[in-house]
Formats: sequence, structure tokens, C-alpha cells
Amino acid sequence: MALHKLGKDPESPEGKSPTVYYDDRTGNYVLQGWRVLDAERLGQMDIPEHETVIEFPKRMMQFFPEVNGGSADA
Repeated sequence: MALHKLGKDPESPEGKSPTVYYDDRTGNYVLQGWRVLDAERLGQMDIPEHETVIEFPKRMMQFFPEVNGGSADA
């Protein structure tokens, strides 16, 4: 498995998060974002035990190849 970094949040302090990765083995995206801990928001979702929830800014959509025409800004 190889994760390919597609882009980091250009507005993130120190460039540490969020980040979009592509997993070439599964064909899925792996997202690094802010952990959602707010009980009210989590209570509105049906989250299985084996899953987690992150918050991901809309401005990061630019890094998905389906949106940007296939280029990566790693």
C-alpha cells in the first residue's frame, strides 16, 4: 500500500492539517482532519464502532482529482 499526499490545507497554521491522501491499493481517499468531539453533533449521526468522524474544510475539495482535473498538489 502506498499513500500519496494530494494536498494540505493552505490555510492551516504550520501546514499540519488537514490533508488529503490517495491509497493506490484500495482506490480510496484517506482524510486527515479535525476530530469531532461535540456530543450534540455526534448524536445526530449513526456511527458504527469501527468508524470515526473528522471535520474537513470545504476548501480542501480542490485536492481531489475528480474536482481539479487530475493534478496533485503534494
